[in-house]
Amino acid sequence: MEARVMSEKRQEYLDRLKNKMEEWNSEISRLAEKAGEAKEEKKAEYKEQMEVISKSREKLEEKMADLRQASESSWEGLKYGVESSWEALKAKYSEAKSKFQKDIEEEEKK
Repeated sequence: MEARVMSEKRQEYLDRLKNKMEEWNSEISRLAEKAGEAKEEKKAEYKEQMEVISKSREKLEEKMADLRQASESSWEGLKYGVESSWEALKAKYSEAKSKFQKDIEEEEKK
C-alpha cells in the first residue's frame, strides 16, 4: 500500500513539473521573441542571455528525465537536484526579463 501511495505522489510531482515546464517554455519563448525585436546594439547581449536560459532549461530537463527513471532510493536526492535547477532557471529568467524591461523603459524615455 505505501509503495503505491509513494508511486502516486511521485507521479503527481512529475506531472506538476511537466505542467510547470510547459508554462515556463511559453514564458521563455515570449522572452526570446522580445529579445529578437530588440535594437541591433542589444541583440547580441540578449542572445547571450537567452543562451544561458536555454542551457539552464536543458540542464533542468536532463535532471527531470533522470528523476523519471530514478529508483525509490535515489528519488529524494535527484528531486533536490531538480528543485535546485528549477530555482537556477527561474533566477536566470528573472534576471534577463528585468534587464529587457529596464532597457525598454530607458528607450521609451528617449
